[in-house]
Amino acid sequence: MISVEEALSRVLDLFNPLDIEEVPIAQAMGRVLARDIAATHNQPPFAGSAMDGYAVLNADIATGANLTVIGESAAGSRFEGALSAGQAVRIFTGAPVPVGVDRILIQEDCTREGDTITVSDNIDAKHYIRPAGGDFAVGDKVRAPLKLSTNEISLLAAMNVGAVPVRRKPIVALVPTGDELAFPGNPLGPDQIASSNNFGLKAMVEAAGGEARLLPIARDNEPALRTVLNLCDGADVIITLGGASVGDHDLVGKLAASSDMKTSFYKVAMRPGKPLMAGQYNNTPMIGLPGNPVSSIVCGHIFLRPALNAMLGLGKHALPRETAILAHDIKANGPREHYMRAKLDTLKGIPTCQLFDRQDSSLLSVLALSNILMVRPPNDPAKSTGDSVEIIRI
Repeated sequence: MISVEEALSRVLDLFNPLDIEEVPIAQAMGRVLARDIAATHNQPPFAGSAMDGYAVLNADIATGANLTVIGESAAGSRFEGALSAGQAVRIFTGAPVPVGVDRILIQEDCTREGDTITVSDNIDAKHYIRPAGGDFAVGDKVRAPLKLSTNEISLLAAMNVGAVPVRRKPIVALVPTGDELAFPGNPLGPDQIASSNNFGLKAMVEAAGGEARLLPIARDNEPALRTVLNLCDGADVIITLGGASVGDHDLVGKLAASSDMKTSFYKVAMRPGKPLMAGQYNNTPMIGLPGNPVSSIVCGHIFLRPALNAMLGLGKHALPRETAILAHDIKANGPREHYMRAKLDTLKGIPTCQLFDRQDSSLLSVLALSNILMVRPPNDPAKSTGDSVEIIRI
């Protein structure tokens, strides 16, 4: 067995950033920006009003002063011309400020009668003018790589970007194995269970920015497994689910010894997830995940998500870890790195880790209640309430 760190390094060695493609900005949410994008104009492109009111010359403003309104400036329809002393222009939020104007007198700070406004007393001292380029200027950049969210999409649209260069979505082929499996929604035989790992991993892949392909269930014989694997053409990575252990029906493990498979490693010193393997099947990267539902999902977080990030150009590294404090005492850990299902809460402003009592790798009900994995190093000594621990958000 090799360490988790060594296994992840070998997994990441199988992957490189995928090709770049351009997508319409309306379809860029969640995609990974592949090249820097520089602004080609200032935003706003003109000095604009931050409030509804009147564009004026600051030198004219005094309590009781009367100004003559000579026009109007609205968003998309500016006032053409300049102001002279004693004049004002009705202006609305976002509208261009007329030439020479150095203050917006907000409408609450004056009264109007006909074309004359009178300045009130106790007026707001702010000038309420947004400078040209105050948001961004020509040459300002959105830096890649970057997973695009609502905020960045809004910024790129404001920069007048219509097509966005992004990394192609990784295509992940998900291959469940086992005679006992049936797709959800179908009647289950007396010895069958619903196939869940593939659907959980499909959701994980799509949330991480990939495209998941659900393959048929490979039954427990070598011809069936090879038939399904041969349906994976065009995938960037093949993920097998189950069959990687040492039983008579664990065909993925046996495949590792065949000429079609170049194995990088087999078995990792972790729990859950010991029977994990990686390599290449007919030159396509392949990761063999355990069949136990929780084991496959945990290994998906630890190995598949970093692999997806590598293909998306986000770098080759493990998922980030944080620290929290324990809500209760725990016993010493054994010789394998342990990824324990837990819930993170904030108690008195402090991130606090509450472990679930049941940690069996078949318990999806416990995983569904978890929002973190607490990571225990090999042979980690017993810990007490209030001790610091490492966690990974899931």
